[in-house]
Amino acid sequence: MNIIKELFGKSPFGPLVEHTKKVHECVKIIKPLMEAVVKEDYEEVHRLQDMASKLEYEADLIKQQIREQIPRRYFLAVDRNELENLLRCEDKIADSVQDFAVILFIRNTRIHPALKDEFFGFIEQIMKVSNMLMDAAEELKNLAETSFGGAEATSVMKRIAGLGEEEWKADKLQRQLCRHIYSLEKEIDPITIMFYEKMLHTLSRIANEAENTGDLLRIMIVKG
Repeated sequence: MNIIKELFGKSPFGPLVEHTKKVHECVKIIKPLMEAVVKEDYEEVHRLQDMASKLEYEADLIKQQIREQIPRRYFLAVDRNELENLLRCEDKIADSVQDFAVILFIRNTRIHPALKDEFFGFIEQIMKVSNMLMDAAEELKNLAETSFGGAEATSVMKRIAGLGEEEWKADKLQRQLCRHIYSLEKEIDPITIMFYEKMLHTLSRIANEAENTGDLLRIMIVKG
């Protein structure tokens, strides 16, 4: 009996969903962070930066717990390395949120009024990508119980396909915003433009890694 318990252990898929939820909590901070910057409320930026750091740490704890509870002989419906890669992608999402918060914290950067709406449009699109990943990942536990097949798998595959399209839209918004920034370079000092670039690059990583996580989910389903 003990051997059977050791071989099968606890399923990592429930905790993996919890990890995804915690990472999504991190992502939800980017909008209030930008709102605080636009209002030039830098004390609030500091508070939110601390919160992002705390949430990223909590996600790390869940990640470590998942890794520790999967013995080498655990029978998984998917390859262990694929599970590790999925965790790694989600970890990069939380790290990118923390990086974004730090960028806003280390310098009191003012957002040019002509760029505010586009910044928020870009952030809303990133949030949409993260929401779609969350929706897909919440089905992970049910997918594991059906050996990554059936109607649940079909539903998740559709959501993953939509996630890729929304990430493409985020890329498009980023390019448009970049062009707008450089059209205003006579009005904006070079250091501020550099910080805008850092902000955009870090935000785009969130959407990119969300898409990568979705791709890994797709691989799991196809192989399952």
